[in-house]
Amino acid sequence: MNFVSKAVFFIFSVLSLVACNEVLNNPYAVSTPQNQSILYSSFSERPRHLDPAKAYSSNEYVFIGQIYEPPFQYHFLKRPYELEPLTATKMPDVIYLDKAARVLPETIAADQVVYSDYIIDIAPGIRFQPHPALAKNAQGHYLYHDLSSAQLDNIKQLSDFAQQGTRELTAADYVHQIKRLVHPEISSPIAELMKQYIVGLGDYALRIKDKARTQLEEDEISGVQVLDKYRYKIRIHGKYPQFIFWLAMPFFAPMPWEADAFYTQAGLQDKNITLDWQPLGTGPYMLVENNPNLRMTMLKNPHFHAAFYPSEGEEGDVEQGLLEDAGKRLPFIDKAIYRLEKESIPYWNKFLQGYYDASGIASDSFDQAIQFSGGDLRLTASMQAKGIQLQTAVASSIYYMGFNMLDKVIGAAGGESARKLRQAIAIAMDYEEYIAIFMNGRGVAAQGAIPPGIFGYQSGEAGINPYVYDWQNGHAQRKPITVAKRLMQEAGYPNGVDPQTGEALILYFDTAASGPDDRARLNWYRKQFSKLGIQLVIRATDYNRFQQKMRNGNAQVFMWGWNADYPDPENFFFLLYGPNAKAVYGGENAGNYQNPEFDRLFKQMNNMQNTAERLQIIAKMQELLRYDVPWLFGLHPKNFSLYHSWYHNLKPNLMANNKLKYLRIDDKKREQLRQQWNRPILWPIIVIILLLLALAWPAVRSLQRRAQETIK
Repeated sequence: MNFVSKAVFFIFSVLSLVACNEVLNNPYAVSTPQNQSILYSSFSERPRHLDPAKAYSSNEYVFIGQIYEPPFQYHFLKRPYELEPLTATKMPDVIYLDKAARVLPETIAADQVVYSDYIIDIAPGIRFQPHPALAKNAQGHYLYHDLSSAQLDNIKQLSDFAQQGTRELTAADYVHQIKRLVHPEISSPIAELMKQYIVGLGDYALRIKDKARTQLEEDEISGVQVLDKYRYKIRIHGKYPQFIFWLAMPFFAPMPWEADAFYTQAGLQDKNITLDWQPLGTGPYMLVENNPNLRMTMLKNPHFHAAFYPSEGEEGDVEQGLLEDAGKRLPFIDKAIYRLEKESIPYWNKFLQGYYDASGIASDSFDQAIQFSGGDLRLTASMQAKGIQLQTAVASSIYYMGFNMLDKVIGAAGGESARKLRQAIAIAMDYEEYIAIFMNGRGVAAQGAIPPGIFGYQSGEAGINPYVYDWQNGHAQRKPITVAKRLMQEAGYPNGVDPQTGEALILYFDTAASGPDDRARLNWYRKQFSKLGIQLVIRATDYNRFQQKMRNGNAQVFMWGWNADYPDPENFFFLLYGPNAKAVYGGENAGNYQNPEFDRLFKQMNNMQNTAERLQIIAKMQELLRYDVPWLFGLHPKNFSLYHSWYHNLKPNLMANNKLKYLRIDDKKREQLRQQWNRPILWPIIVIILLLLALAWPAVRSLQRRAQETIK
């Protein structure tokens, strides 16, 4: 084939690609298989825990919320948030008892209740996902509970096991999970809290402290009982209305004893085949790929029980198309692929190309997505042209800067001096500026520990933090920096100078924010502290290492956040309850704050219904926190989420962890729009090739003539 023929062949090959609408920038190896609905999303850092007894972070719940099923869940559409049965057949029977275990009337005062019994009925016929731990031979013996060295040699990952099995869910699986919460190998973050409530759980923890996880069934918890195959009972101390919310969380999802028997085999642990890596549940999805450096993939559980899209919601749901799938079998999506994306710009570009189905809005992309018109915000014309949908909601969350109250400089050990130092920093940290610079106004400066939408939150002058703000002209105004500097002087650090060194006071800030997008924020924190003459040293690490430092109490100043597990103020105040101190008791009180009066009010508030009296107690607790300053309250974010037009059944639900089963993807529409948005523009290449041909042609002709002359 001569030069011209080759060039013409290349051009026609390029044109054929254009004619076939071939997409050249598709990041996925193959297109969506026919008759399979796929969700495309991402994660930025590998979840540390996928064991429901351990997991307690939002990036972990993205996965385990779809895999595990506690007995109850939040209704997908109803507001205010309402609990409903998930694997249970009905809401629990709650029976109040006196000291002699005699039944009391439902209207009895909380201080008269000694015990509360929760009796839970589980639906029959629910089955676990297929898994090697449940595989049996023809004689009914488990195939893989006593693996030999020879068997282990051929095992590199869970999928290498040739056989899988399943069995029916029973009440005993829920009781087994409660036992796991207090096993020392597991170290559940709610273990200490649950010991305070579940009768006999603390005693049980002492009895099993030297036992293996495979020996949990050898002893019983006095307050937890299997009544029959499908019923179990949990007895708690006193009257604790919030306990029902815990029963809708993965901590109380079922775990078959076979999972511990299988995963605790040393040979599997050496290969990193663990329950923390490969979950085993009854939910609509199962994790089939866990590659933290590339991708995590979930497939629909072939044994998933009958579940249906809700047939009722609230006013406006019909008009918004949220009941179009009413009564249809769940889940709609067959496969969910989550790819590792550490930086926001590549993710944003792929979203615009249609390769991710949903996206948040990073600050760098905000103006490209959102515009303000007449005080209202709306999508830009380019977003509207793509049919992109915007969903906003004030999150039931708080992002705060915490102080380690065990620290000698900044903590309680420093006495009044340290308290004034913390208070000065609280004034200097201009969160209004932070929200404007880094969040495009998508947040509200927090005045206390409780976010909007949770009982006890107060707006207006009644709700401000008087130690940080003044009420002026109808809104909260941060106190001037001169007030903070005066507090620094009273604390013994005039102009930020440490009297022991004669130089600037040094404080250490531990954070998991270490990527390129975080540098500006970290510099901003340094700037806020420098207003007071304090030198802030940043100690950045990955999230897993950060969590370890927090558990050990080795951090001094830190940033953290909390998403509401359930819609009650107790879920935020327990983060500051003394017996939950993380470094002391392993709980979720990350700053290790301990105040006897706060703890007394917490226990009083805890078992109350939402009344005016409870509101007064909450106000007292807020006042103690504002005075003691274990946290700089930070901000409550406003969530802005974008979804492509093929994404259906979108409604903000800040409580539910298992939303994936309700979502529906129009795969055909997505494929059509991907083709349209990513059609290759190849004419510039063709023009360049033709120009090169034109320039090269004289030289080619000259070489051909010389060749002919040489032959002659």
